[in-house]
Amino acid sequence: MSQETSPSSHRPYGLARVTRVWQVPRSTVYARRERRDHPTPAAKRGPKPPQSDAELTAAIQAVIAASPFHGEGHRKIWARLRAQGLRTSKHRTLAVMRAAALLGPARLPTPVVARPHDGTIVTARPNVMWGTDATATVTLADGQVTVFGAIDHCTAECVGLHAAKYGTRFEALEPVRQGVRDHFGGMAAGAATGLTMRHDHGSQYMSDDFQAELRVLGIGSSPAFVRQPEGNGCIERFFRTLKEQRLWVQHFTDVEDLQRALRIFKETYNQQWLIERLGFRAPADVRRAFALTPAA
Repeated sequence: MSQETSPSSHRPYGLARVTRVWQVPRSTVYARRERRDHPTPAAKRGPKPPQSDAELTAAIQAVIAASPFHGEGHRKIWARLRAQGLRTSKHRTLAVMRAAALLGPARLPTPVVARPHDGTIVTARPNVMWGTDATATVTLADGQVTVFGAIDHCTAECVGLHAAKYGTRFEALEPVRQGVRDHFGGMAAGAATGLTMRHDHGSQYMSDDFQAELRVLGIGSSPAFVRQPEGNGCIERFFRTLKEQRLWVQHFTDVEDLQRALRIFKETYNQQWLIERLGFRAPADVRRAFALTPAA
């Protein structure tokens, strides 16, 4: 453009005028011209290392041969090189070992060929399937505590919510007991017959005590598929709401303070939280509508 001729003055525009109008530094133009006219061969950036890649590869091979162990990763090889006085970075050690095929074998995750969970977990009526799971939060006095919850897969209603300093299998049963007392009339053998409990493979839920109490209450156990968290998606989605609305935005003094906050949130959520898949109705409203509709 700088070599173009002005139609009025019949003189070239000039580089200074063009760069001033385009608001481009002239130094940038000169630098780009220099790189175009005198290209430099591609090279590694930064200071030149004290040893070449070939020398570093030989040193790594010697370390591997002298080590009494097999399959050590690049971090341990890097540490052994440092112990010998050969200083380099972990990233360069990894790059050199990868280029020389010196990395130890790694166990790759088993690919998921088919996804077992390809249906829906939402039920047509309440008290057919509940979901339960655990999450964690922090209190000022008691430190990290575990929060257990249970939710109805039809109405998305929170049927039980509980917090404990230690997340044992017995504490995991408390939300289930809350729900059975509120919706099945009390804790008795076979009181919740016909209900299925969805849970993951956590140690609390797979324990003999947890499974035995489910059987006594008449509740069927329905573990979600391994590595398929969407199989327990109802309680997972509830925990997201709980975290965003309470656990992440409010400070709790101790477990008792957290328990009070959870009781208030449970009531507020059930009565006022609007859920799109329910026609933007609150869970309690949906349960009341089912109570007025006779079962088919």
